[in-house]
Amino acid sequence: MSETSHSAAELGASTEGFQPRIVAFFCNWCTYTASDLAGVSRLQYAPNARIIRVMCSGRLDPQFVLVALRQGADGVLIGGCHPGDCHYQEGNYKCLRRYELLRRLLGQMGIEPQRVRLEWISASEGDRVREAINEMTEQLRRLGPLRLASIPTPHRHEVLSPVKRAGRPVLAKAE
Repeated sequence: MSETSHSAAELGASTEGFQPRIVAFFCNWCTYTASDLAGVSRLQYAPNARIIRVMCSGRLDPQFVLVALRQGADGVLIGGCHPGDCHYQEGNYKCLRRYELLRRLLGQMGIEPQRVRLEWISASEGDRVREAINEMTEQLRRLGPLRLASIPTPHRHEVLSPVKRAGRPVLAKAE
């Protein structure tokens, strides 16, 4: 994924009416429960986030974040238990290490690191879920849509021919 992103200001594109898409990976034991509490408490927050429950924030593979961005998310929100309160003892510390590496990688790829955010939210903090989603939605509106360069296609002039000579496939020119 050696692509770059461009902010709306750089491209001169209008972002009026832009509604960012956020993929939220929430820990089952704390942040997901807090999001459920926010819903039960009828707290109003932006409908831009699609929540995916993971058993632990430490289980979140950075590749999941990259795939979410590649498939159209404008930002990714990661929610986990407060440090020291992890159901799996050290999962949130593992998540924090991966998060720091991921932000550096995004910067090297030309993607604004602000598009990925990590929040520690316990099960009783439904209002923090609302704040985090609303703040991230506004931040992504200011950044504009994530525009990634297209994925390069393989060379079209080299195609494997179905004809085999001496047991090996022969390269043929595509027409």
